[in-house]
Amino acid sequence: MNPSFQDLSVLVLESRRSTEMAALVTTYGGRPVVAPALREVPLESNPDALACAAALLRGEYDVVILLTGVGTRALLDVASTTHPREAFVAALAKTKVVARGPKPMAVLRELQVPAWVAVPEPNTWRELLAALDATAEPLAGRRVAVQEYGKSNPELLRGLEARGARVTRVPVYRWALPADVGPLRAAVTAIARGELDVALFTTSVQVAHLMEVAGSMGQADAVREGLRRMVVASIGPTTSEELTGQGIAADLEASHPRMGVLVRDAAERSPELRRLKRT
Repeated sequence: MNPSFQDLSVLVLESRRSTEMAALVTTYGGRPVVAPALREVPLESNPDALACAAALLRGEYDVVILLTGVGTRALLDVASTTHPREAFVAALAKTKVVARGPKPMAVLRELQVPAWVAVPEPNTWRELLAALDATAEPLAGRRVAVQEYGKSNPELLRGLEARGARVTRVPVYRWALPADVGPLRAAVTAIARGELDVALFTTSVQVAHLMEVAGSMGQADAVREGLRRMVVASIGPTTSEELTGQGIAADLEASHPRMGVLVRDAAERSPELRRLKRT
């Protein structure tokens, strides 16, 4: 039998690819309720990114860790405002580059920059550190730049520093609430009232922002209780950890950390999981 939501209402919190994700939900027989939970805001001033670019051109970094595709492109764009693009790419190619997953890898392929380490699925900080350890090259004394996304990852930074690396954080953009929080507020109300069946989380920031808006409405506890009656689907371990930290249990995790896989897995399992949770 083909996976099907069987006409369940499915909350989609994705922003950049919300239209595509809603279409997938519809294809799998669900009724999408779209409430974008975040927007990417480039830092108005990028002193850290500019300093990183200058230091890279001077050959001051031994390792550059790229955590996201969007952040990699943003770093390149920022660097290009003060340095020739070709010079920055050439300097990056001379450095040991670590790509956390397929999106930064895709950017590196476009730039024809080889990756020293490609982090395997599910692409969390744990796999990243393990992949570095597997190279058998010590990090002690190495200068390591970490392109950050949205918020810092203290576990990754501590892990690098514990291995003796001299770490430089390079924040390129941050997460903000959507310009229009109306749909997200409506989703909070619908969850609290028990009007939705499934919630799809594709990033940990969606969890944090949903609960931030719920808290501002005095509905945090009601949303937690509402989600306990819904099927909560997570794209991977990092998002599941954020859910746990917010007092919410993930009922299923995508078999691979991809949006399409998450929707398919949720379609396959949600009807039975919802029946069990409601009874």
